[in-house]
Formats: sequence, C-alpha cells, structure tokens
Amino acid sequence: MEWTNRSRVVMVGCAVLILACGAPAQDWPQWRGPARDGKVSGFAAPSQWPTELTSQWTTTVGQGDATPALVGGKLYVFARQGGEEVTLCLNAADGKEVWRDAYAAQEVTGAPARHPGPRSSPTVADGKVITLGVGGVLSCLDAATGKVLWRKDPFPRVVPRFFTSTSPIVVDGMAIAHLGGQGNGALIAFDLAGGEEKWRWGGEGPEYASPVLLTVAGTKQIVTLTEKSIVGVGAADGKLHWQLPFAPAGRAYNAATPIVDSQTVIYTGAGRGTKAVKIARQGEGFVAEELWSNPDLAPQYNTPVLRNGLLFGLSNSGNLFCIDAQTGRTAWTDATSRDRSGFGAIVDAGSCLMALPSSSELIVFKPTAERFEQIVQIKVAQTPSYAHPVVAGNRIVVKDQDAVTMWTLQ
Repeated sequence: MEWTNRSRVVMVGCAVLILACGAPAQDWPQWRGPARDGKVSGFAAPSQWPTELTSQWTTTVGQGDATPALVGGKLYVFARQGGEEVTLCLNAADGKEVWRDAYAAQEVTGAPARHPGPRSSPTVADGKVITLGVGGVLSCLDAATGKVLWRKDPFPRVVPRFFTSTSPIVVDGMAIAHLGGQGNGALIAFDLAGGEEKWRWGGEGPEYASPVLLTVAGTKQIVTLTEKSIVGVGAADGKLHWQLPFAPAGRAYNAATPIVDSQTVIYTGAGRGTKAVKIARQGEGFVAEELWSNPDLAPQYNTPVLRNGLLFGLSNSGNLFCIDAQTGRTAWTDATSRDRSGFGAIVDAGSCLMALPSSSELIVFKPTAERFEQIVQIKVAQTPSYAHPVVAGNRIVVKDQDAVTMWTLQ
C-alpha cells in the first residue's frame, strides 16, 4: 500500500452502534477510551443492524496511525503533513479546523517509513492536549487555543527501532510518558501545567506498549511493558514497586497495553504467551504472583478487552479469540483469518464487541464464551486503518491512511 500525503474522497460503508435512549455521549479523551480499557458505555444494539451509517464529514488531515481524541465537541487529531507533525483541533460537528500547531519532525527512515506519521495517540486532560511524536518529542498544548505550553525532548533522536509508538497518560496533574529507546530511555513524569520534571525511572527503555494505571493498597502505580520486562512504578515518585522479566522472543517486541482488573494485570507478547499476575502488598513493598499463562495466544499488535471474565482479542495471524480470564484457557478461536498482519483494535460496546483490523473491515460479534458468532462485517475505509475507532454516542470516528471520517447512525 502506498503511503502518501494526498487529498481524496473517502467512500466507505460503515459501522454500527446505537446510543441507549437518554444516555449521555461519552468523550474519548485518550488511547483506548476514557479508562484506557477499550470500553464504551451507554449503548444498546439495534434489533436489526444497519447496512451503513451516514457520513457527516470527511477531511484529509495527514498521515499517521494516532487515534484522535474526542472531548467536549472537539476532535483532536495528530498527524504528519510533509516534514511536520501537526496537531489539529476540529469541530466534531462539521470537521472544520479550529486551530493547528506544527513543528518540524524527525524523518522516519528504513522499513518503518511505510508509516511516516505519528503512532502515539493524543491525551486530553485538564484543558490540555498531550502529544508524543515519532521522534520522542512530548508536547503540551492548550486545548482551547492550541498554544504551546511546553515541549520536551529528553532523548534527542533516540527512539526504538520502529520509532516511538507509546501513548502518554495523565495522572494526578502529571503527563507521564516512556521516552528514549533501547538501552537508553526512561519513564518520566512532567508537571502538566509547567512541564517541570517530577520524577523519572530509568531502569529500561520503551518498546511500543502504552502505560496504564493500577491502584493496590491505596498506592497508584504506572504499569507498562518495557523492552525486556513488565513493571509497576509508583505514580507519585517513580519508585519501582515490582518487575517481571518479559523479553520478546526472536524478532518480536512488546507492543500491547497491559490490562488491569482490580489487582490483576494481564499482559501479552508474541512468542511469550498471555499471562495474568496478581499484585499484592507485602510488608513495605509489592509482589506479583502468577495466576495463569496461556502460551498459545499472544497478540503483538492488538490489546484485548476484558469483559465479564472473558478476554477477547485478535491474534498475530488475524484470528479473533476468547480466553477465560479466570483460568487462562482458550475458549474459542475464530478459524477465519481477518487480517494476516494481526494489527487491529477491539471495542467492548456492551451487548456486542467490535473489531477493526487494519484491513478496515469492521467486525461486530457477540461477547460469548461458547463460540465466535459474527453479527455483521462492514467495510469502513478504502485504505488501511491502524488507529483505534472512536465510538461515542451515535458517532464513530475512523482515522485511515490520511483522513478522518465522522459517521453517525441516524
């Protein structure tokens, strides 16, 4: 597929969920939604699925795989235009530009050049927009005006082998991001308002997984997969609370976001399987006890969703699957390969699940442990989509190769 910055008309079929009567539309402020867990609320499936949605607008925004953020009627898009990385604020109602910020961005070279745009999704919190570019430049913008409040580059031109692909998180007035590259990086917390560094943990550099928040015994922890491990780091001070080895096998790498369920952390990586551990207080510290391990299913390019004790995901070979999250046993695997690359996103939408592989075929299926039961499959873009779909109210936002489309269910 050719990756070029060009204008075009997106002609697509569409997707699929209905807002439950009277339920408010939910913002989508960061990677994988409000709680970074791939879940949306307030939806009820229609009795008969529509064959298409209504296109409200389509606009060319530039190349990239970053998922837009939807907050308060504004859509924040992070993409590449020429030699610049650009943050755009669009009116969600009509797609018109409200403001833009741009800076000269590091060129993506080698095999990763097929994806020259940013991969890290913006985070919107406390009236600010945090972006992380392919070269590791972390920016904080005023969400209302686009004014640059601060911009940091702690590891100039030091990036993972496929460039930066981890999305920042905001916790307790701090923007936290895993910056740098293999053997030379750190998880760093910056003051959201002023950009001052609050703490850093420099034990290991990043790969491509995004951090999540875990709270155990009243202690908030930032949990993330690194280049060789999974770690829990104190959100307040950067202290390492626990660490387990999880070095990728062969040519694989750690790219999936950990899943938090109370004190349980589920994580996965190609060649290493899917694992679950329980984090518990022990004396003055914390311990991680393994609950189960499934060696057969280990998505690398997809983060599964957890729903009612079941883990639903997309394998590296593009097969949808279900794991019993209590035992780790495989419940079912869909025999049909949906996308051989294994890139994709899963959304828990209540009474149904949605999967969007990079082939841009939206798959809606039932959240059951018995077998794979597809409800509908609809083409949602004519070019590949590596971003997560944004679902809110009766709207679904799709970012494809270089454009964003807002669909609604009438």
